[in-house]
Amino acid sequence: MSQTAPKKIRLGDLLVNQNMISQAQLDHTLQEQKLSGRKLGQMLIELGFVDETELLTLLSDQLDIPFIDLKQFRFEPELVRRLPEMTARRYRVILLRDDADGFLLGMADPTDIFGLDDIQRQVDKPLKPAVVREEDLLDVLDLVYTRASEIASLAGELDDELQESAMDLAEVADSVGDSDAPVVKLLQKIFEEAIKARASDVHIEPDEVVLRIRNRIDGVLLEQVMNEKRIATALVVRLKLMSGLDISEKRIPQDGRFNLKVSGRNIDVRLSTMPVQFGESVVMRLLDHTDGVLPLEKVGMPPEMMARFRHIISRPHGLVLVTGPTGSGKTTTLYGALSELNEPESKIITVEDPVEYRLPRINQVQLHERIGLTFNSVLRAALRQDPDILLVGEIRDAESAEIALRAAMTGHMVLSTLHTNDAITSAMRLIDIGADGYLVATALKAIVAQRLVRKICGSCSQDYQPNANERQLIASLSARRKASAAQFKAGTGCPHCHNTGYRGRIGVFEMLEVNTAMAEALRISDISAFARAASSSARFSPLSEAAFGYAIDGLTTLEEVMRISAQIDDEIPGVMIAGGVTAQGEPEHGGI
Repeated sequence: MSQTAPKKIRLGDLLVNQNMISQAQLDHTLQEQKLSGRKLGQMLIELGFVDETELLTLLSDQLDIPFIDLKQFRFEPELVRRLPEMTARRYRVILLRDDADGFLLGMADPTDIFGLDDIQRQVDKPLKPAVVREEDLLDVLDLVYTRASEIASLAGELDDELQESAMDLAEVADSVGDSDAPVVKLLQKIFEEAIKARASDVHIEPDEVVLRIRNRIDGVLLEQVMNEKRIATALVVRLKLMSGLDISEKRIPQDGRFNLKVSGRNIDVRLSTMPVQFGESVVMRLLDHTDGVLPLEKVGMPPEMMARFRHIISRPHGLVLVTGPTGSGKTTTLYGALSELNEPESKIITVEDPVEYRLPRINQVQLHERIGLTFNSVLRAALRQDPDILLVGEIRDAESAEIALRAAMTGHMVLSTLHTNDAITSAMRLIDIGADGYLVATALKAIVAQRLVRKICGSCSQDYQPNANERQLIASLSARRKASAAQFKAGTGCPHCHNTGYRGRIGVFEMLEVNTAMAEALRISDISAFARAASSSARFSPLSEAAFGYAIDGLTTLEEVMRISAQIDDEIPGVMIAGGVTAQGEPEHGGI
C-alpha cells in the first residue's frame, strides 16, 4: 500500500462547506455528471463554478499533500516511462521523483484510492501522492511517450517486408486500402507524433544510407534518423497515392493535398515532392482545421493596433497589405480578417494558391496555371462578379498590382500579401515592380508586417545577462522602450521544450497607416521622404521594438529580438530606422 494514502473525502460537500460553490451549483453539477459520466471536479471546472487552481490548492490542503505546477517542474523522461503509458493515461498520473523513501506520484485526482492501489502493485517503492493540473499532466505525457520507438520498429518491419517480398510500386499501390499494411501504420505513427509535438511541417528526406524524418516545431527542425533507407520509396508512393499524384513520375516536382483525421483532429495536409540526389524529398504542411479559422482577436495583435486594423478593413474601399516571410502567420491574419468581414450582405471573393482554409459563404478560387487559371486572369474575372471584398493571395508583378490597386480605388476592399521584410519597404516595392505612384498613393491604406518569435519555455526560464552585441541592441532600442531595470530571461533547455529553451511562438506586428505626408511621397516615388514620414509617424512602432517589448516582459529572448532586428544600425537615405529596417528593399523570402 502507498506510504501516504489520501483519505477519502466528498469533494462536493467540501466545496460547499468552504463556500466555494453553492448547494444549487453542486446539485446542478451532479445532474450533469449523471448524463456525462465524468468526474465531479472536471464538471465543476468546465461549468465555471470553481477555478481549477483554487480547487487543487484546496485538495492539497485537505489531503495534506503537495500541489506541484508541472510547467515549472523538471521531470525525468526515463522515470516517467517506468509506468506504462496506458496506466498513466487511464489514471491520469505521472512519476515525478524517485526518493529514498518512495516515488512522488503526480495525480490529477488524488482522491482516486483505487487507482493508487493499482499503480502501487506495478512499482517497487511506496507512493507519495501529489496533486497536479490534468491539462499540464496530459501535455507532459504527450511529450514523454513519443512514438519514436514505435516509428523505428514499424520502419524495421516495413524494411524486412520489402527485403523478403521485393515489393514493387504496384504492390504498394495495392495496399492503399489495407490499414494493416506496414507502410500505412508507419505513416499513421509519423502523423500522430507530428500532431502531438505541434509540428507545422513534416520533412521526409532520403540520404545516401539513412532516411531522415524531421518535424518543424516552433520554426526549428527536430529529426529522427532511420537506417532503413529503402523504405523511403514506399512512403513516397503511399503519400502520392493519398494526394492523387502520379506515382510513376519521379523526375519533376509535384504538389498535392489530402485530408486525414489524427488523434481526433481534422488535418489538411499540403504535400510537395522534389527529386533529390538519393530519391524524392517530401515536405508536408499540416493545417489543423479542428478549431476552424483563428479569430482576429487571437492572432496576437496588441489591442490598440487591433482596433485600428479592424477600423481600416471595415472601410468600403482601399488596399491593405500583410507582409512577412513564409511561416510568419500572414495567412492566419488574413483569414481572421475575412472571417470577421464574412457577413450575408458582403460578397467576398478570394484568389489563392493554394486555398488553405475553406470558409462558408466566401467564393474561393484555386489557381491552376497549366490551364490558364492565373492570378491576373482570375482577378479580372473576379471584378466582374460584383465583389465587395477581394482577397488576392499575393501581388506578384506589375499587372496583378495594377489590378488590385484599381479595384481598391473603385469601391472594393482589397486584402493581399507582398514579399517584403517590413511595412516601409512594402509601399516602395509596389512602385519597384511597376505600379504607378499615384495609384499606390491613392489606394494603399495600411500595411501590416509580422513575424513569429519563439517564447521562452516556462519550465526552464532563468535570469539572463546580455552579451556585448545584445547590450548594443538594448542601447539602440531603449530610446522608446526603457529597459534600464529590465531583467531579461532565457531558457536553459529541458524535456518540456526538447532542450531548446523555447516552447510556443507569439506574433510580433508593426502597422503603418498611410497618411497625407506618406501619400505625397509615394505619388512622386521619393523613397527618403516616405521613410522619414513613416518613421516619424506617432503610431508607427517597428517590429524590432515590438519584439524588444516581449523581451522586457520576459516572454522571449534577446536572441530572438536580434533575429528580428537583423542589424542594429542600418541606414537609408536621410533617415535612421530603429532595428535596421530600411526602405530600400530586401531579398524575397518566398510564398504566402
